[in-house]
Amino acid sequence: MNPRSFREYDIRGVADRDLDDETVRAIGIAVGIAAQGDGVYPKSQLPDVVVGRDCRLSSFRLFEALVDGLGWYANVLDIGVVPTPAVYFAAQHAAVKPAASVMITGSHNPAEDNGFKIMVGSETLHGKAIADLRDTVQKLIADRAAERMSVTPGRPRGTLNAFWIDRAYLDYAASKIRSGVRTCKVVVDAGNGSGGPFAIQLYRSLGHDVIPLYCDFDGRFPNHHPDPTQPENLADLIEAVKREGAELGIALDGDADRVGVVDARGRILWGDQLMILLGRAVLDEIPGAKFVGEVKCSQTMYDELAKAGGDVEMWKVGHSLIKARMKETGAQLAGEMSGHMFFAHRWLGFDDGIYAGARVLELICRQFTTLATLVDDLPIAINTPEIRIDCPDDRKFDVVASVRERLRADVRVTNVVDIDGVRARFENGWGLVRASNTQPALVMRCEADTKERLAEIGDIMQAHIAHAQRS
Repeated sequence: MNPRSFREYDIRGVADRDLDDETVRAIGIAVGIAAQGDGVYPKSQLPDVVVGRDCRLSSFRLFEALVDGLGWYANVLDIGVVPTPAVYFAAQHAAVKPAASVMITGSHNPAEDNGFKIMVGSETLHGKAIADLRDTVQKLIADRAAERMSVTPGRPRGTLNAFWIDRAYLDYAASKIRSGVRTCKVVVDAGNGSGGPFAIQLYRSLGHDVIPLYCDFDGRFPNHHPDPTQPENLADLIEAVKREGAELGIALDGDADRVGVVDARGRILWGDQLMILLGRAVLDEIPGAKFVGEVKCSQTMYDELAKAGGDVEMWKVGHSLIKARMKETGAQLAGEMSGHMFFAHRWLGFDDGIYAGARVLELICRQFTTLATLVDDLPIAINTPEIRIDCPDDRKFDVVASVRERLRADVRVTNVVDIDGVRARFENGWGLVRASNTQPALVMRCEADTKERLAEIGDIMQAHIAHAQRS
């Protein structure tokens, strides 16, 4: 077992190295124990746990080992190969209401990676809850719990049953989208991940002309890495949009909880730009609505939503953390630079790239203005994309702490926000560095009012990071 696989808001590692069968079986037992809660379930009436998985080559092995452990404490509802939002939906579906839910996925990570996103009730585990789960798993492995239970006479096993959530999800999502004055042609690039079939069916049911691109399952991800935050992964989508004469392209990551969007002219809309467009539409229906962004988002997003009458808050990066903050504050919409879009407005509060794509289609099809025209009217922000800097898991948080102290002592810095990593305000711009919660890397982003100032801020941040890495 690799304890570093238990991260801030999920479990993630190289499948064949970090997630061996013994570890995964113990994770299943631990989740089953959590599903039983205060122990009110009699042995004859075990709780239900929903399990879905992405299409990675390792996912079925992990499914079998997880279910082997879960079965000692719970009945398993297998919803098959699905996008992560389908698991989140099942967790709140009236016909299911499971005690816990697990999605087996490596999300946007390389094909050899995999992991688990875990919910108990409707709460996604993060922070201390993940750490407590890790401690339980370590103890179960040390005690050889799975081996002991397998030879305990008369111990009941839960059932394993297929449960198809696809139609319920698609029907409910379609019912939450408002019809427009027109439809449009859209290219959907699922990156060979698990969201393609869902997205195609939903958008076609809404009347749109959908052109699929890499929407067949292939857990090797042979065409490009399933991460729409990297421009090189959107090159084929941009080309297809232009070739097909489409109005826009929608990209999904490997498990479809994130969305990427490109317009007809090949321009990429980052998460904070989508937040401006989608947030304005929410404000048309709910004046004064509250929004949650994160530390990587452009200052223009915060300024534009506030100018439109919204109440917008900067928060930490991470799907679990954002969802928890939304519940605390009653926010209608939240978004991350990475394309996680969380709608409480006409949806269920979880990150869903497929549903977010439908809301983008709704936005442009309820008017005769094209997406490209809407993008033309967005404020211009000169910034970098997310820049990933390799840094070992066991050093990255210490490196960020060192950078934070150096920036606080830097006379060129006018303000430091340390809610997640360090975001330093300079004259006419800002720079951010934080530790990735999903990869052995630092994430840097900078913004300024000119290209020259952007380069200057970038150089300052890079120098502080390099010094911290050497120390």
